[in-house]
Amino acid sequence: MALDVSMPILIVDDYATMIRIIRNLLKQVGFTNVDDAADGTQALERIGKKKYDLIISDWNMEPMTGYELLKQVRASSETARTPFIMVTAESKTENVIAAKKAGVNNYIVKPFNAQTLKGKIDAVFGE
Repeated sequence: MALDVSMPILIVDDYATMIRIIRNLLKQVGFTNVDDAADGTQALERIGKKKYDLIISDWNMEPMTGYELLKQVRASSETARTPFIMVTAESKTENVIAAKKAGVNNYIVKPFNAQTLKGKIDAVFGE
């Protein structure tokens, strides 16, 4: 089954430049239906109003981290199965383990390119 490049994707990052970078990388690999949120709290508001087929979130954000967002997404029956990719600048083993335990689908360490992102998305959707 081919990946639906029109699926709604939510990027969550408190750094506007990173949102722009991820949005451009997604566009390079064909994804066009992309929204963004500046932090976990704003992301939860967006998720409450629209169903997303993929969430790509930074780990380090204030006031709600990507890890806390992941736990809230997994705690809701409506979003528990939504694919979630965590993005971070650090590849700390304990963070990877914590994210896996909380139900993250995949993990990307910055910096990354369009092919890395596409590979992670393909892996999440079993392509």
